[in-house]
Amino acid sequence: MKLSKIADAVGARLRGDDQEITGVAGIEEAGPGQLTFVANPKYAAAAQTTRASAVIVSDGFPALVAATLRCGNPYLAFAQAIELFYHPPRYPIGIHSTAVVHPSAKVGKQASVGPYVVVDEDVVIGSHCVLLPHVVIYRGARIGDNFFAHAHAVVREFCRLGDNVTLQNGAVIGADGFGFAKNGDGHWKKIMQSGPAVLEDDVEVQANACVDRASVGETRIRRGAKIDNLVQVGHASAVGEDSLLCAQVGLAGSTVVGNKVILAGQVGVAGQSGIPNDVDAGKTVSGYPAMDNRQWLRCVAVFNKLPELSKAVRAATRPPSPGAHGKDRK
Repeated sequence: MKLSKIADAVGARLRGDDQEITGVAGIEEAGPGQLTFVANPKYAAAAQTTRASAVIVSDGFPALVAATLRCGNPYLAFAQAIELFYHPPRYPIGIHSTAVVHPSAKVGKQASVGPYVVVDEDVVIGSHCVLLPHVVIYRGARIGDNFFAHAHAVVREFCRLGDNVTLQNGAVIGADGFGFAKNGDGHWKKIMQSGPAVLEDDVEVQANACVDRASVGETRIRRGAKIDNLVQVGHASAVGEDSLLCAQVGLAGSTVVGNKVILAGQVGVAGQSGIPNDVDAGKTVSGYPAMDNRQWLRCVAVFNKLPELSKAVRAATRPPSPGAHGKDRK
């Protein structure tokens, strides 16, 4: 594909030879005939030595030996360029003979329902859905158009999903929230989790992530939010529009996350203790590294004051100036 055609497709301006491009690659791996990009300044030096035939860069990026495609958002442009060269598999329209679709379920037009899929009673799914092998949709679920569920994804009973929702492999939407009440004998009684999980339009939940249902009310993931692998969204939580929950993020029950928030990998909201050693029976620990809970609470209370305390300690321990000693002798 000619560079000029790629430039038109991604909204960039070509500077240099209009040559043939055969694929895309990272800046350190790219070779002749390939297109790469620079979005992070730390890779600016690598752009000068890359073997790639062309580089997508920002408008003000210095001139390169290689041809450049210049635009306002190199990362987005590269993402669009990938789509020009990689075409994901297409799945046949129809319901596989091994799939089990309840007679009361309604599946929209142009659906692809793969082997061993189960669609339970009173389910409604919109048009152009793709359900890959072993996907299970529990009874009463409501799902919009362009739903894509990879193998072993599960949508539990009465959950509601909007349009253009994608579930990667093993994602579970609407499993029971972790709710238990202690009875008079000190045993745990399970609390019924009656509220559905709700995913609005354009949400993606990636592999082996869980969005739990609520005991009452609902758990809601708002439009455009993206949930990475191995993320836990606790019962009755709410995640705002266009927010990102990166790998191994954990939200305790009833957590509220606003719009356009990014929680980086392993962020724990109302949780996360690191326990490097044995803990005695009956002891409560918190923090990382874990320590006695009361000690941790005292440490947290002091933490925000550390800059002022450090300044005060330095002032108190600073040796007096010679002039000050002279004044004292007088």
